[in-house]
Amino acid sequence: MEKLRIVFMGTPEFAVGILDTIIKNNYTVVGVITAADKPAGRGQKIKYSAVKEYALEKNIPLLQPTNLKDESFLEELKSLNANLQVVVAFRMLPKVVWEMPKLGTFNLHASLLPNYRGAAPINWAIINGESKTGVTTFFIDDKIDTGAMIMSSELDIEADENAGHLHDRLMHLGSGTVIKTLDLIEKGNITTTIQVESTDIKTAYKLNKENCKIDWTKAALEINNLIRGLSPYPTAWCFFSDKNEEWNVKIYEAKIIPEEHTYNIGTLICTKKEMKIAIKEGFIQILNLQFPGKKKMTTPELLNGIKFSEEAKAY
Repeated sequence: MEKLRIVFMGTPEFAVGILDTIIKNNYTVVGVITAADKPAGRGQKIKYSAVKEYALEKNIPLLQPTNLKDESFLEELKSLNANLQVVVAFRMLPKVVWEMPKLGTFNLHASLLPNYRGAAPINWAIINGESKTGVTTFFIDDKIDTGAMIMSSELDIEADENAGHLHDRLMHLGSGTVIKTLDLIEKGNITTTIQVESTDIKTAYKLNKENCKIDWTKAALEINNLIRGLSPYPTAWCFFSDKNEEWNVKIYEAKIIPEEHTYNIGTLICTKKEMKIAIKEGFIQILNLQFPGKKKMTTPELLNGIKFSEEAKAY
């Protein structure tokens, strides 16, 4: 049995949960690789990645390369003398990096591969109305999320669950799956399964302004799934307009009200405490939203300070 010396690569909060579990299970992490610092927010202050914050707190050697093929980085990586690399929510690695350790480099991906390869698997599972998702560990190869699978674990997606809640449950599931994978590798008991390619594999496309915009002409379930699947980040959005004003509005939470009506699609109907938008099969009631320049708030909080006319619409 070979004692593992692990280099961990990751950037967001999701990766921190996995790294923390590896440390707490007494595995030796000889180094952490994370994204370079970058300015963020209105003040453009330098922001550390969640993984960097954790590595600094735990005094783990840290590398932040901008170029993964840079000779000096490769030398530093080699000098850590790792025999295994674990990757969680990082970036595509060049062959010279993933081939380096003797026992290989494995990735934890937040989907049941081969479905939802790509940048946003948690979001797309909800957006597409899946009832199940999970996590998969696999050895990295020269394409994105296509390598030989080691283990997978699945869970049910709850009916009203949003991406933030599912993210936390998958982080917990992923932590356990990574520990089981490490145990198999350490004991030399590893067997892998090659991913089967087919034309109906679903993709976890990168999220952008276009695919996060709500189309109120769509079916009620599709609209609600989009809102759930993008909440709390990056958030579904649309325009509200009333008289001569227009707002770019983020919508965090909503519910479907099936009801026959004669309103035009997109009509905004408000009482003192409720807001709903007319769709084909009834209404989408807005529960949590954010107007530009304001904080996220409940609908009654917003309607306390703004009044809409009968001309108001969402599109």
